[in-house]
Amino acid sequence: MTSIAFIGLGNMGGPMAANLVKAGHRVTGFDLVPASLDAARAAGVAIAASAVAAVKDAEVVVTMLPAGKHVAAVWSEIIPAVAKGALMIDCSTIDVESARKSHELAAQAKLPSVDAPVSGGTGGARAGTLTFMAGGEAAAFAAAKPILEGMGKKIVHCGDAGAGQAAKICNNMILGISMIAVSEAFALAEKLGLSHQALFDVASTSSGQCWSLTSYCPVPGPVPASPANNDYKPGFAAALMLKDLRLSQEAAKAAGAATPLGAHAESIYETYEKAGHGGEDFSGIIHQIRDLAGK
Repeated sequence: MTSIAFIGLGNMGGPMAANLVKAGHRVTGFDLVPASLDAARAAGVAIAASAVAAVKDAEVVVTMLPAGKHVAAVWSEIIPAVAKGALMIDCSTIDVESARKSHELAAQAKLPSVDAPVSGGTGGARAGTLTFMAGGEAAAFAAAKPILEGMGKKIVHCGDAGAGQAAKICNNMILGISMIAVSEAFALAEKLGLSHQALFDVASTSSGQCWSLTSYCPVPGPVPASPANNDYKPGFAAALMLKDLRLSQEAAKAAGAATPLGAHAESIYETYEKAGHGGEDFSGIIHQIRDLAGK
């Protein structure tokens, strides 16, 4: 049993903390949202009065927060209270530079640290089947891996500090682009009188095959578990996809990389989010693609 502090108990963090409890760890959590605290408490997480109180005596600290500025603020607040030698793990999806700065904060306090963003959405968080992309020193990753295995199915060490975030934003740029491509294909098929099932049966077993098609098909019918069959209730919200695409473009600009399709995908999701659909699943972008045909 490991004593774990978990800061950020929202749609992703709450189920992740619950799975750590199921794995036999002693988990103390904190969140600013009362409903998140109530759900975590019901799942067996001990609730602390503050983030600082949560980390007291913890052997491992996990954070799952909205953005880089939140991670920086929370780590700056809690690190002085963290026990000597405790392992710091950030599972948020943030910009690479903020991740590296968080590692620096930990290093100044002589604390091992790992950036370990996730892929798999809320369904993966609940099922404990997330993929973790980790960055940090080898020894820190080795210490973090058993903890991450309590929340995920695949854990990959991507490299040094910030490498996990780099892998996450590159992966999600692929995902955002591919979902738009799949949506365009179905929208075109509709115009051509081709059924959803016919296109799926062909593309899913030929060169058009991809995860956005076979696991998360954006039209109802072919993939029963996809959000399209549940009124596009989010497994991964469009607003979060937009966030990740923005991170990819910030990183591309800083690195001097050309990502024209990533930039266009960001623009398409931005229009969708501004139209009030940020809370829907990102596969709902097919509605935006259909709307474009009428303009």
